[in-house]
Amino acid sequence: MQDKPVVLVTGANQGIGLQIAKDLVAHGLTVLVGSRNLERGEAAAKQIGPDAHALQLDVTDQVSVAAAAQRVRNEFGRLDILIQNAAISNTNKLPGQSVEAYAKTTRPSNVSLDEMRAVWETNVFGVLAVYQAMLPLLRETPGARIVNVSSGVGSLTTNSNPAFAYRSIFSPVYPASKTALNALTVAMAIELEPEGIKVNAVSPGFTKTNLNGYAGTETVEEGAREAVRVALLGRDGPTGTFTRWENATIPW
Repeated sequence: MQDKPVVLVTGANQGIGLQIAKDLVAHGLTVLVGSRNLERGEAAAKQIGPDAHALQLDVTDQVSVAAAAQRVRNEFGRLDILIQNAAISNTNKLPGQSVEAYAKTTRPSNVSLDEMRAVWETNVFGVLAVYQAMLPLLRETPGARIVNVSSGVGSLTTNSNPAFAYRSIFSPVYPASKTALNALTVAMAIELEPEGIKVNAVSPGFTKTNLNGYAGTETVEEGAREAVRVALLGRDGPTGTFTRWENATIPW
C-alpha cells in the first residue's frame, strides 16, 4: 500500500488540473493525473515528476471510470483526496467566436439540447459517476476529502444581481452546469458529513485555459491556488463551502 497520501485530479493533463497536480506533488503527495487520453496523461505525469502517475479516465465513460477506480485500488491501495476538475465549456463554439457571441446562441429559447446534454454529461453526470466509483476508497481513508472545481458564473445569487459583470452570459449550458455541480457538492457534503469526509466547491476565477479559448485574465498558477488550499485543509476544516482565493465565500 502507498505510504504517502494519494490524490486523484480529473482532467489533469492540461490547464488548471495540470497546475493543481504540480502543486500537490510539491506538497509531498502522490498525484494521479486523470486524463481521457492516456498518452497525454503520461506526458503530463512525466513533466510533473516521479510522484505523478497517469490514469486513463474519461468521466463520461462508465467502463473507463470503473477501470480507473479498480486500478487505484490495485496499484495504490488508497485514495485520500479527489479533485473533480474535468470540465468542458461547449462542443460547438466557432473558432474565434467570443464568449458573448456564443452565449447568444445558448439562450433558453434557442439553446441546442444536444449541446446542453454534452456539457452536462461531463460537468455534472461525470462528476457523480467518479464520486460513486471512488467513494469506497475514500471511505477507507480517515479524513478524506473531495474538492469540486466549480465557477463563480454558476452562482444563482450572484447572477440574480443586475450589477454582476458576467450576468449576460448565464445560460443552460456551462454556467448552469456549474450551478448543478454546486447542488451536487451540497448533496455530497450532507451525505458524507457524518463520516468526516469534507466536500467543498472552489472557483478558480477567470483563468487562461483551453476551456475559454485562453481569454481568461488570470494565470493557471493563480487559478489552481484555491483548489490546492482546500485540498490540504486539516480534519477540522469546513465542509459544504463554495470559495475563491483566498477563502472568500461565493454565495450559492
